[in-house]
Amino acid sequence: MSAQQPTVVLVHGAFADSSSWNGVVERLQAHGYPVIAAGNPLRTLSGDAAYVRQVVAAVDGPVVLVGHSYGGSVISGAAKDLGNVRALVFVAAFLPDEGESAITLSGKFPGSTLGEVLRPVPVTLPDGSGANDLYIEKAAFHGQFAADVAEETTSVMAATQRPVTDVALGEGASAPAWRDIPSWVLVAMEDRNIPPQAQTFMAERAGATAVSVTASHAVAVSRPGDVARLINEAAQATL
Repeated sequence: MSAQQPTVVLVHGAFADSSSWNGVVERLQAHGYPVIAAGNPLRTLSGDAAYVRQVVAAVDGPVVLVGHSYGGSVISGAAKDLGNVRALVFVAAFLPDEGESAITLSGKFPGSTLGEVLRPVPVTLPDGSGANDLYIEKAAFHGQFAADVAEETTSVMAATQRPVTDVALGEGASAPAWRDIPSWVLVAMEDRNIPPQAQTFMAERAGATAVSVTASHAVAVSRPGDVARLINEAAQATL
């Protein structure tokens, strides 16, 4: 690979952590890409986007910025007017327009069963305001989040899931970077968190290059090769 290859920055979504990208990271590194799997705070959309923006701004050279699920909302805000981001890749993710929230978009089309399996835990945010951390009930995690992943794996994923606040999911997005930066979208056709119809709608609205994969919401875990191939396609298009 050329020294000019972009760094791939991966941003996980709700109910996951950076290890959800492990299979994707392995494949990208095997092809010579520098990779950063960033930690997503999952506290507020604006705060999360500001944090990821700082991570990306510190990268020397071009970046392909990738977001899964709620991480799509984060990268779209983080990359706005950030000169080193050459491509955006949304993996079973939100592509909100200005003012839209994850909650609004997930309910725009039928098919999401996420709300039925969430467990709220009251927390206090750093600014002193109250919120609820949202977890997927462990007994429901496999079927809801990762039905095409082995249960011995999803039991660990359920135990290590990172909660997202209801504040983050309800916060309206800022002006989206996908209006200005070439975008790619992977639609997970068996997603029970973000309806596939919603994913397709957002991809078409953004004018993104889209592919569909028969997979659950946890497509980066169940189909890491497909995810890595799409990221490679986006990266090669930036050269």
